[in-house]
Amino acid sequence: MEPLSHRGLARLSWIDTLYSNFSYAADDYDAEGHEEQKGPPEGSEAMPYIDESPTMSPQLSARSQAGGDRVSPTPPEGLAPGVEAGKGLEMRKLVLSGFLASEEIYINQLEALLLPMKPLKATATTSQPVLTIQQIETIFYKIQDIYEIHKEFYDSLCPKVQQWDSQVTMGHLFQKLASQLGVYKAFVDNYKVALETAEKCSQSNNQFQKISEELKVKGPKDSKDSHTSVTMEALLYKPIDRVTRSTLVLHDLLKHTPVDHPDYPLLQDALRISQNFLSSINEDIDPRRTAVTTPKGETRQLVKDGFLVEVSESSRKLRHVFLFTDVLLCAKLKKTSAGKHQQYDCKWYIPLADLVFPSPEESEASPQVQPFPDHELEDMKMKISTLKSEIQKEKANKGQSRAIERLKKKMFENEFLLLLNSPTIPFRIHNRNGKSYLFLLSSDYERSEWREAIQKLQKKDLQAFVLSSVELQVLTGSCFKLRTVHNIPVTSNKDDDESPGLYGFLHVIVHSAKGFKQSANLYCTLEVDSFGYFVSKAKTRVFRDTAEPKWDEEFEIELEGSQSLRILCYEKCYDKSKVNKDNNEIVDKIMGKGQIQLDPQTVETKNWHTDVIEMNGIKVEFSMKFTSRDMSLKRTPSKKQTGVFGVKISVVTKRERSKVPYIVRQCVEEVEKRGIEEVGIYRISGVATDIQALKAVFDANNKDILLMLSDMDINAIAGTLKLYFRELPEPLLTDRLYPAFMEGIALSDPAAKENCMMHLLRSLPDPNLITFLFLLEHLKRVADKEPVNKMSLHNLATVFGPTLLRPSEVESKAHLTSAADIWSHDVMAQVQVLLYYLQHPPISFAELKRNTLYFSTDV
Repeated sequence: MEPLSHRGLARLSWIDTLYSNFSYAADDYDAEGHEEQKGPPEGSEAMPYIDESPTMSPQLSARSQAGGDRVSPTPPEGLAPGVEAGKGLEMRKLVLSGFLASEEIYINQLEALLLPMKPLKATATTSQPVLTIQQIETIFYKIQDIYEIHKEFYDSLCPKVQQWDSQVTMGHLFQKLASQLGVYKAFVDNYKVALETAEKCSQSNNQFQKISEELKVKGPKDSKDSHTSVTMEALLYKPIDRVTRSTLVLHDLLKHTPVDHPDYPLLQDALRISQNFLSSINEDIDPRRTAVTTPKGETRQLVKDGFLVEVSESSRKLRHVFLFTDVLLCAKLKKTSAGKHQQYDCKWYIPLADLVFPSPEESEASPQVQPFPDHELEDMKMKISTLKSEIQKEKANKGQSRAIERLKKKMFENEFLLLLNSPTIPFRIHNRNGKSYLFLLSSDYERSEWREAIQKLQKKDLQAFVLSSVELQVLTGSCFKLRTVHNIPVTSNKDDDESPGLYGFLHVIVHSAKGFKQSANLYCTLEVDSFGYFVSKAKTRVFRDTAEPKWDEEFEIELEGSQSLRILCYEKCYDKSKVNKDNNEIVDKIMGKGQIQLDPQTVETKNWHTDVIEMNGIKVEFSMKFTSRDMSLKRTPSKKQTGVFGVKISVVTKRERSKVPYIVRQCVEEVEKRGIEEVGIYRISGVATDIQALKAVFDANNKDILLMLSDMDINAIAGTLKLYFRELPEPLLTDRLYPAFMEGIALSDPAAKENCMMHLLRSLPDPNLITFLFLLEHLKRVADKEPVNKMSLHNLATVFGPTLLRPSEVESKAHLTSAADIWSHDVMAQVQVLLYYLQHPPISFAELKRNTLYFSTDV
């Protein structure tokens, strides 16, 4: 990892604050929809913010670990509910041994920092000093004291962990460590000056520059690397990093310590001291308000309005866009000085007479927009699900309304950021007399709606005009009264009695379509809503040269709080000159689109429900039925033991005399041969009848398997592989270890998490472990082609996580009360477990089995 400059550190600390604590939204709106400024201006100085809340993501302590750790543990109240004392004590050992590993690394880092201090001091009194005594004392202030505190702590804790006993006590060691945090206060107060001094000394003295650019840090015991080179600047940051670590570990330890254990009150006291200390040194970072003039209103006929994400000056802004009969106006919500009445501020407007849509060639010349990293989106979803769960608990326990409102505000901030950063479909418009504007939408459906509404108005006799400042004020002021979309589309804006949506699997058969005026190459796509935006979930095959296509294709779509299903009908374009340069895909023409509400009363029946959706004179016939998530958790063992579906993986591998089941190897090989560059591979559903045909062939061990695979649609093969894992009698990562995986991924301390997650892999039966590692490497190879197939590690973890790792039926009944609870408690954590292993460096079966000691990385 490259060292960060001092200014870079200052900026990074603000980014950490934003993503760890969401103290303000990432746009012009705060949680109330008011204007905010995003932290300090570029290049300004700020002290590093130290995360004092153990329920928040340990951004600082995980900075040097790829992928980061952002799963928030639940606050400790004795032993975690449902965890037996024995299991808790075993987790205590894993947490402690992981922490011990990182403590060893930290001590080595402090030693490396102290190493040049003595020779520098020795030269300070000579005629040719490298640094003055004052400079040395400023740069290395309190490092020696911190080193001695941690060396003593490590030497006391190490034998207790190595000679483990379930009744071992070490709370007094953490209590003592917490009582010495005053040394860190002095270090933190001096940190900024120490960095500036080191930077100035490096610039003025070549000898010191060489020393500070390459300090040697000793590797941990049994490590292949004896030393690593680190800059002084990076090492000076380590104590800042370490302050949060102790709090996180204390939180993990308390979570897995029985209330009657002698350590419990000592650890509680240590946590209290640590949290009070962190609170005392953190500065309040309040977002600064921007002042804007107050617009006033005029009435005009409003045709359509809604919230859209605009890309402006390379950043995303949430805008409220108003389409009037003769003008498109882009506004943002602002707050008046009174603080109550909300108004809009006009960002820009285009008379419809001057509005044009760019050609593909013009799109090519426009600057391209980078999509927001998938892992950031997954982290936001994780936070939202955790907060939903906490709100439900507060309501069930009749908690204080103030606490519920605080949680709702946090959830709004996370949902807002997800809404802001998830759209990727470009919608460009031009003013023929000037500027171009770019919006990002989550769905082709919205883009089509806006384009059609504008083009319909443009058919009228429109005149170009320029609004005076007074006219613009009047028009903008009317927006507040006329708007039809009042709230930002996030679930935290919904009333409590509104439907939470459906969680589970929607089976849809797209039968046929009628009403086309002429023959064409036709296909349909299916979209459902998720987290406030729509996602494309399935696509039929193209039915060529017909006016009455008959697809009869079945799809299984996973729902995450979904309330609507959309069907879009397209004419396939094979003309390569019509490529959209924004996403490098040929623009297919939308022939029709329609949307239906997923009414639980209608959908939640065991029978298929057939319906017709009308769109622009076109009628599409489809059927659907819904399986709730709790029903989908049931795994039915196969009655046909000679088959492979629904049969234990150990039975299949023993019968085949293989390490990995034949079905897994063949499907993986076929996907890698001709599907690895397929857009949405594993996400886009295969045709259900094709999947069932493949299932029957594999179960019968038919000699035509290979021939059938080579001819089959690749999405059906991908779907067969997913179905195999879903129908195992128990999930690949086993029922027995499921609670431990949930505990392990919730650990805050990266070293403890590493230790626990590797220990759990070693605990799997060999056939399960070998198959899991085989699948893991395959999914990594698929993600390597992300620029082409649009499937990142995070997308793949979302698809496979809940399939490979699910609670047993008994467990889900014991702990969860509804389908929404199952989703919010488990599904996001299941995704995080698989994502953890996908982001991990290659894991070797032999090395994993051989290495029973903790795994350590520089954390």
